Amino acid sequence: MRQVLGIYRAPRPHWVGDGFPVRTMLSHHDHGRHISPFIMLDHAGPHAFAPTTDRRGVGAHPHKGFETVTIVYDGEVEHRDSTGAGGVIGPGDVQWMTAASGIVHEEFHSPGYAAKGGPFEMAQLWVNLPAKDKGAAAGYQTLVASDIPAVELANGAGRVRVVAGAFGKAKGPARTFTPMDILDVRLTAGGTVPLDIADGRTLAVIALSGSVRIDERDALRAGETAVFAREGGAVRLTAETDAKLLVLSGEPIDEPVVAHGPFVMNSADEIRQAIADFQAGRFGHIAPAA
Repeated sequence: MRQVLGIYRAPRPHWVGDGFPVRTMLSHHDHGRHISPFIMLDHAGPHAFAPTTDRRGVGAHPHKGFETVTIVYDGEVEHRDSTGAGGVIGPGDVQWMTAASGIVHEEFHSPGYAAKGGPFEMAQLWVNLPAKDKGAAAGYQTLVASDIPAVELANGAGRVRVVAGAFGKAKGPARTFTPMDILDVRLTAGGTVPLDIADGRTLAVIALSGSVRIDERDALRAGETAVFAREGGAVRLTAETDAKLLVLSGEPIDEPVVAHGPFVMNSADEIRQAIADFQAGRFGHIAPAA
């Protein structure tokens, strides 16, 4: 049986820009090597926004050395970056951005969503890159809801969407640098899902809403994250109420992690170089909107 290393309550929410009221559910600062290859997870919302003609979100800012994975549950997010990529993602869609050697991007509510307002909810995960890939070309993957396989669980227990990696025979569409599973799980009250995680891999389960019981022992409630040992085999989650979960599992990157703001590198010298490269314009620039 896989040991639960800890169940952690998210701190109070804070705003990122003026469009994303987030709680940090997972962070390298708090959980360290126990969550590698993952660095951070922010849960934005649920929040209701009034209609507006203003641009809500975060303006141009840099990243280097890792990837961001943005999962939208409600509302719409518009992205543009210095590679020339961009687009709008809505409910069920996922945006996978590889910062790697350096990128500048911006994230705003889409004009269409801003104009009508309404419920908004998303999660953004930061995924580390091994040292050999931190200099890879920046890139962008748009994973629309129709491309993400959903596995219906037995006896109406719920469903599992496979963003990356695999669940059973279903394989997610995301291209990853290291092996990992990112699962968007919905359980109905009383429903059970088995997580057959290979020994040696990290595992974290984040409860975005509802509550579940872990192996009929520990309770995991909305706003909490369970971090597990790397060994011990499978885990079984049973829903006490309808629940929305993120399950993150991956092959650890056993390398030093030095994180500073929007940069995740292996040393302080590399952080200083990343700052210098950004200030010198080496990450590129976002083209003016048409």
